[in-house]
Amino acid sequence: MGSSTSTPRSASVIPLRDFLRARRARLSPEEAAVVSTGVRRVPGLRREEVAALVGVSVDYYVRLEQGRVRPSDSVLDAVARALRLDETERAHLRRLVHPGTDRAAQGRAENVRPEVQELLDGLGDLPALVVNARLDILAWNRLAAALICDFAVLPPEHRNAVWLLFVDPATRRLYVDWPQVAGEAVAILRVASAANADRATIELVDNLSRTSSEFRAFWARHEVHAKTHGTKAFHHPVVGPLTLRFETLGLSGEQHRMITYFPAGAESAATLRLLAAWKDEHPAHDNAHTALFA
Repeated sequence: MGSSTSTPRSASVIPLRDFLRARRARLSPEEAAVVSTGVRRVPGLRREEVAALVGVSVDYYVRLEQGRVRPSDSVLDAVARALRLDETERAHLRRLVHPGTDRAAQGRAENVRPEVQELLDGLGDLPALVVNARLDILAWNRLAAALICDFAVLPPEHRNAVWLLFVDPATRRLYVDWPQVAGEAVAILRVASAANADRATIELVDNLSRTSSEFRAFWARHEVHAKTHGTKAFHHPVVGPLTLRFETLGLSGEQHRMITYFPAGAESAATLRLLAAWKDEHPAHDNAHTALFA
């Protein structure tokens, strides 16, 4: 089962090693049905225990973590089962082992088609925006700007959801459960970094790592996420508490996704109408973010 070919070390080796280490660390011997022996200096499973679960030699598994072998699909599946990886984590593992397989989108223009902008504008009093895999904000409607911030006044390199969450104090205050929202955003960026590690993605991660110690801590967890729906609680500086559900839809033929927010109940619907009315009374590039936190 451990048969493979050797492979040269690449930029994906360290992420692969750290991802597998992090997944081993979160899984206890009891959860993996492994008999624990001796004193454990670190949490989670040892390499030899994972190797036994996978059905390969310890030396082979060590070389797999180090990126020195190219494992077969059956070995990868066995590793995923042993470490209890979910579907998103399994896909992330395959990208790390076989870098470049999901990078057909590199070099594509990030322009949003006029028809998509018309769709956003046509949603009326529902906040909506378009993002790419690394959560760059590419297009938005008037109510998304009123809800989050006026993206038009930001430099293009700062129109990124992860950057705003960690660098912009106003965005941090906007989310009631900031740690959860920030963690989910970093986990989405982690997926993008493996699937499409282009220059812009690498620079974003490097800049965030230099700027924010909190980002570095989240990044070191090696969590991966593909959350496409859920609920977010906001504390908006103009209209107050607001709970919105969201759905994410892929745009056909593109690597872009549209996120639409809608009220979680009657009270939030009324609050969202107040936000829409407030936005109608203010000129372009004047919203809660720029007016109160500039």
